[in-house]
Amino acid sequence: MSSDKKIDQRVFDLYDEYCHGRMDRREFLDKSAAIMIGGVSALWMAQALLPRYAEAQTISFTDPRMKGTYVEYSSPGGTSGMMRGYLVQPAGDGPFPAALIIHENRGLNPHIEDVARRAAVAGFLALAPDGLSPVGGYPGNDDDGRELQRNLDPDELDQDMINSARYLKDHELSNGNLGATGFCWGGGMTNRLAVVLGSDLQAGVPFYGAAVPSSAVSSISAAMMVNMADTDPRINAMWPDYEAALAANGVNYRGHIYEGTLHGFHNNSTPRYNKPAADLAWNRTIGFFREHLT
Repeated sequence: MSSDKKIDQRVFDLYDEYCHGRMDRREFLDKSAAIMIGGVSALWMAQALLPRYAEAQTISFTDPRMKGTYVEYSSPGGTSGMMRGYLVQPAGDGPFPAALIIHENRGLNPHIEDVARRAAVAGFLALAPDGLSPVGGYPGNDDDGRELQRNLDPDELDQDMINSARYLKDHELSNGNLGATGFCWGGGMTNRLAVVLGSDLQAGVPFYGAAVPSSAVSSISAAMMVNMADTDPRINAMWPDYEAALAANGVNYRGHIYEGTLHGFHNNSTPRYNKPAADLAWNRTIGFFREHLT
């Protein structure tokens, strides 16, 4: 994937607006096309930012180190009362420490499935729930997925993730120790899970996700590791108050800001990907889970 240094920051800013649903694909491409750099339209930069999932796969579906399958389970209080997720178990008999992998604001796309396989290869029973499954599942492209997720009731969607976490924690292959990680919307959901689950969550690792209100932090029992991008003004503005609340409430926490990175730096399917930072953040995540879940 191309280095982020080749993409003009103005296009990155537009892409961030597009990714968070504040403009549609056509507006993103049109506004990017209007940016001229050396007499050349920046449309090619916008097109380069769109995800390329097949090229970004790191762990094959048939990798012998793990086994993945799609599972259905009940979800009372959620969007429809049922959920579907991608469950990936390491080779061997278990039980295994459990890791919930929470998608961005577009449902369970191929990148998040790949992240779940990475977690399984590292020794964790991984579940990547699809918040869109009650309305037909991830539709095969991020634009439609983003629109579907935006139209869901937020509280019901949160409940689907809470129920997914409990399903995984109680799974017969789980050792009962649960961690959660997520990206962007999933990072914010990881923070919310830590509040709702209390002592039922042992470790949370949000990637560039919205913080919870300081008044809610007293409910967090999990050890927390917060991964943030260097250039991510909206999310990073929440960190000082969140960190102060974590410290004031005696939460075991760490915070990492990765120099030279943009929001989404862990996602290797777009040029926002920063391989050194992504590798470091993922290695820290796996180490943190091993420290608290095994």
